Amino acid sequence: MELLNVVDVEATCWDGQPPPGQVNEIIEIGLTTVSLATGERVAKHRVLVRPRRSTVSPFCTGLTGLTQAEVDTGVDFAQACRLLAVEHEAGARPWASWGDYDRKQFARQCRATGVPYPFGRRHWNAKPVFTQAHGLRKRPGMAQALELADLPLEGRHHSGADDAWNIAALVLHLAGRDAWPAEPTHAG
Repeated sequence: MELLNVVDVEATCWDGQPPPGQVNEIIEIGLTTVSLATGERVAKHRVLVRPRRSTVSPFCTGLTGLTQAEVDTGVDFAQACRLLAVEHEAGARPWASWGDYDRKQFARQCRATGVPYPFGRRHWNAKPVFTQAHGLRKRPGMAQALELADLPLEGRHHSGADDAWNIAALVLHLAGRDAWPAEPTHAG
């Protein structure tokens, strides 16, 4: 495996339950391409996605820094998925995320909108890999994992692009310890 896409999404969110008629929708896709062969992060990308069935709440803006005006400049979800497939070879290239939220959110949103799922079948959930490699009992959040690995948190936490960049550093940390598994944690 030469290249790996590391993906982190931000979605509309609220302090509590969504308002009536609104659902969580992806509003930012962060993607960092990693070369496991060279141990480098080779590219950082950000795709803003315009939500159709929800709006960016003040809580969401506080968490992610994203505003409704900003995501209104983004592409629709179908265009974002095509972009992942065409420009980032998402269907062919293996990918990883921190936790399973990102994979499940894509699957949910693709089902709800009828948009083809952009990713292939080879997905690594980096969180349990890190937990096992470090002999931990509880799975840490990304920021805590960076501290445990003695790596800096670069950029803004809860920015999809910055979080993907930081998760990629954790993936490379694991690969450097020979702890990155050859087989995906989820295939299907």
